[in-house]
Amino acid sequence: MSQIASSLAHEIARLIRQGGLAEDEPLSERALAARFHVSRSPVRVALNELREAGVLAKGARGSLRVADAAAAEVLAEAPATDGDEETYLAIARDRLAGGIPDRISENELIRRYGSTRPRMQALLRRMAEEGWAERLPGNGWRFLPVLTSMQTYRQSYTFRQAIEPAALRDPGFRADVPELELQLEMQRRLVAGEVLTISAVQLFQVNSALHEAICDCSGNAFFIDALRRVNRLRRLIEYRQTVDREQARARCAEHVRMLDLILDGRREQAAELMHRHLAALGPIKAPEI
Repeated sequence: MSQIASSLAHEIARLIRQGGLAEDEPLSERALAARFHVSRSPVRVALNELREAGVLAKGARGSLRVADAAAAEVLAEAPATDGDEETYLAIARDRLAGGIPDRISENELIRRYGSTRPRMQALLRRMAEEGWAERLPGNGWRFLPVLTSMQTYRQSYTFRQAIEPAALRDPGFRADVPELELQLEMQRRLVAGEVLTISAVQLFQVNSALHEAICDCSGNAFFIDALRRVNRLRRLIEYRQTVDREQARARCAEHVRMLDLILDGRREQAAELMHRHLAALGPIKAPEI
């Protein structure tokens, strides 16, 4: 099970323990995905773990319901801490600044960051899932290429201005209405105020998922693969930026308008808005690297 799904299982268990979900109450993948700002895939994996642990059981029509709230106690403790997130961001900063070599041992990372082996292994699995590290034979890890200059970072936005509006104009575009409505719900919550408290990492993940969900609707494998690669490459520079929360709220409001246009069948207007949106984002000043 992925680190993201494991964390979600703990979060859902905590929600049950605190009375947020009652026994026999059916669970909605869509509602939980919106609550935790993730796609439905890791939610599905997390719910399956909770079912295997006896916390959930199958209800009518194959849906899952809370079966034993008391069983959630064991899983309710979060697997990560604020210290883990600080270590994660420190590794990201050091990697971007050239302070970590391409290849490094697990032991060296533990020594450098004063972490325990289980916590470092969990962080490395998370980095592998996000696409900027991979395990080597033995205890070694290799960090994958990322954008390391402001020039290449800005070029990534120029490239996105070319492919993302084109994805919206692709003849094979078919709106995945349930997924786009889920993304719309998350963006509306950000505009309503959650953008003021969400972490920079979460904000990047939510907004990247939104752009990828729109691109996925094109059905064009080249657009889809290209955007995912670009998002992986620019991830660490995004983490180093200081987030202007009101500016971020305005960008999320543009996401809402874009999704409304797509769901209303006005893809050309959505493509024009997408181009303006990305053009405005590209020149944003990021920290010196």
